[in-house]
Amino acid sequence: MNASIQGLPVHAHELPAIASDGHRFTLQARVPSNPRATLLWHGGMGIAARHYLPFADALAARGIAVFVPDWRGVGSSSARASRASDWGYRELLMADMPASEAVVAHALPELPRIVGGHSLGGQLASVRAGLAPGSAHGMWLVASGTPSFRAFPWRNRWWLPGAYHLLDAIARTSGKLPGRRIGFGGEESRGVIRDWSRSGLTGRYAAADLAVDLELALQRVAIPIRAVRMTHDWLAPLSSLQALLAKMPEARAEIAALDAAAPHVRADHYHWMKHPVATVDALLE
Repeated sequence: MNASIQGLPVHAHELPAIASDGHRFTLQARVPSNPRATLLWHGGMGIAARHYLPFADALAARGIAVFVPDWRGVGSSSARASRASDWGYRELLMADMPASEAVVAHALPELPRIVGGHSLGGQLASVRAGLAPGSAHGMWLVASGTPSFRAFPWRNRWWLPGAYHLLDAIARTSGKLPGRRIGFGGEESRGVIRDWSRSGLTGRYAAADLAVDLELALQRVAIPIRAVRMTHDWLAPLSSLQALLAKMPEARAEIAALDAAAPHVRADHYHWMKHPVATVDALLE
């Protein structure tokens, strides 16, 4: 489907992807007529790719070709979390993310590649950049940071360990995290919640059944990073972002802070997605 965003011709379409274990999903693509770079954008936990289309449209209007895959279990994904169907960081990092990278490389092979993400998507994009050096030339993070409870201000630090234990227990008991019912995280697999809660409790990234040191991989990241933090975002405060960036000492990182996503719209963990122009300006500054 061809469209026009702010007068710039943009091709909007869906691209199929197949992971190494047979998982199928699509990437939402917004490609301007003469793109100057590609962005592979990974969403937050439980957030379907379609919710990032305003962001993708705004970037495409500025000459960036954007590709947003659906996470396993979300949107176009052929998988759904259940007691019989489970996965964790291992499948996301070693099967789904490489499949998305291959789709982008095939679509626009000659362009500089940027990888990035929102919230958990930014965390896993960082880990993946260390696991696959050369897969990207730069990284963009928005409203992201480590979930380590020690990286949060005291007003939240004291109760976060209990929350991580509780969500992990709910997911194990239910066979998945019933996010729609409890109002957090979407219908997420218990394996992802297990890996996420472990990193929140220990401060270290690891994936069950994956014999790779993810902390060491992060130390190998050596690409420039542009991060945008939302000043009203208690889920990814500055201290959390700084703790994530500290895991990548070889990367040159810049942080931009937004106080408003748009006039009269607070810059928090989610509102920027519907009002992305200020975030796009900060990333491209």
